[in-house]
Amino acid sequence: MNTLTISHRDTADGPAIGVAGDLDYDRAPELRRRIEEQPLAAGQCLTLELSGLDFCDSSGITALLAARQHALAAGADIVLSGVPANLLRVLTLVGLDRVFTLRPEAGAPA
Repeated sequence: MNTLTISHRDTADGPAIGVAGDLDYDRAPELRRRIEEQPLAAGQCLTLELSGLDFCDSSGITALLAARQHALAAGADIVLSGVPANLLRVLTLVGLDRVFTLRPEAGAPA
């Protein structure tokens, strides 16, 4: 298993959080904590850059949903960017492709 790496950078639209490695039961709480600590203002967009994600289980998907709730509570938007094909398939199967705004490539415009 790969470790989870979480990076952060500020953009003109709002914070961008890069997630790489394995987002699983053991590591999802770390992502949730980091996102909950991320201040957001109304009108900003939280971007989760997932192009480096190797694996995501149901706990990881729950962490993504928690990030969405955090953004919505602040009056902000959320975008999943660079979603790997295997995760995109799962998100589509469970209907979350209609819940999240998805960008096919990391850094691609909305």
